[in-house]
Amino acid sequence: MSAPHKKNEEPPSREEAPESALTPEALVGLLAQPSRMRVLAAIALGAATPSAVAEASGLPPKEAARAVRRLWEHGVVVTGAQGLGVDYDLLRDLSRRTAASTRPEGVVPDAEDGEPELWPFVRGGRLITLPARQNRRRAVLEHVVARSFDPAAEYDERTVSEKLREWCDGGEVDHVAVRRYLIDTGLLVRGNGVYRVKGETPPEPGAAERYVSSMGLD
Repeated sequence: MSAPHKKNEEPPSREEAPESALTPEALVGLLAQPSRMRVLAAIALGAATPSAVAEASGLPPKEAARAVRRLWEHGVVVTGAQGLGVDYDLLRDLSRRTAASTRPEGVVPDAEDGEPELWPFVRGGRLITLPARQNRRRAVLEHVVARSFDPAAEYDERTVSEKLREWCDGGEVDHVAVRRYLIDTGLLVRGNGVYRVKGETPPEPGAAERYVSSMGLD
């Protein structure tokens, strides 16, 4: 196969890109070399040409170009009208395939397990563990709240604990920690010993609404 670029300013051609068969093991091995990790970070942050990548990563141009080529060969880096970029669709697909492949044999996620991104953390209506990343943890907690609490209802602490204990049975996280996360993230609010799902803040009344209210006509 011909080299993906002949000059430092010519990024690899999309037409020349090989079909990617990226696996989790290949991705880990690919990024185990610090230069490739630095190059990928530079591209993710907006470096779109080999020279910009070299400058942003602090690598010599030839070393940066070699790292770009290796990332390109595995499909992690692609080119478009704006130059170099990260193929996030490929990485998301790899994440989904990895989640599916790590499920125990015979376990098929049902509707209660939510989106594929939740499968490593939610299985069979049970909370296995909580993600370390804040945005993913919130998505899991939102899933728990949506399937356990009625936005129109109020709950005492004992009821909240019972509902969360059902989720945590057999998992790696206890219901007290989950309850604390729900409060900290604002998904549940607590006042005077009562818990409820946090609703949207109503908009401030306009001048007409304030006038009607002051006249006792609301």
